Amino acid sequence: MDISSATFFRSAPDLDSCPDESLPEFAFIGRSNVGKSSLLNIIAGQQGLARVSATPGFTKLINMFTMNKTWRLVDLPGYGWAHVARQDKAKFNAAVANYLCNRPNLCLVFALVDSSLPPQEMDLEFVEWLAENSVPFVLVFTKTDKVNAITVQANIAAFSERISDWCEKLPEIFTCSSVAKHGRRELLGVIGAAMADYQAQASVVADDVSPDAMVRIVTPPAKSPGVKGPDSRGTQAKSRRPW
Repeated sequence: MDISSATFFRSAPDLDSCPDESLPEFAFIGRSNVGKSSLLNIIAGQQGLARVSATPGFTKLINMFTMNKTWRLVDLPGYGWAHVARQDKAKFNAAVANYLCNRPNLCLVFALVDSSLPPQEMDLEFVEWLAENSVPFVLVFTKTDKVNAITVQANIAAFSERISDWCEKLPEIFTCSSVAKHGRRELLGVIGAAMADYQAQASVVADDVSPDAMVRIVTPPAKSPGVKGPDSRGTQAKSRRPW
């Protein structure tokens, strides 16, 4: 997939303030200072599209960018802030959870993890929460340029082993570096494939349902890896938000 245009669309404090649901959306989220904004700029091919800050937790709104006039890239507030008030953390967490579980046109979540660190409990708990709530996601390990390749692979293997305890099927795993700028093609390929599925599903629904009855498509094309056992059911958010 090529990116011919990337423009800021809108910021929203919560799901109710988000705009129409006409375009498929792909959301990026991770712990504070994971390199999310830098990765978004690389994907868009436009430096400065997503603002990069030296202060972890700078993103406090649901920021949306329109790509190629056909889909949206969504920059979600990170988790694990060290310099944000407790009440603000709770507010951001609730807004993000509501978006992830109830946005009908959310196709896929890219959960970002720092590959230079061993598995962090907050990342593990967040990924488990995604699976418990049937939110479709892939894992993206960032900052592969910060340490040597052996350390990166060891950290990825350790993370995969930890989530395999409860995950029915491991999610797809990707690596990227904002310095070497690798990983862009692979991530755009995933987005392109998910968009094709989304459009195919839209076509099927349009053929099967009368225009008056079809208000919106509510089932995203991808599936969450899910959790083992009877807890994997439905898309309504569990009350526990550990991150």
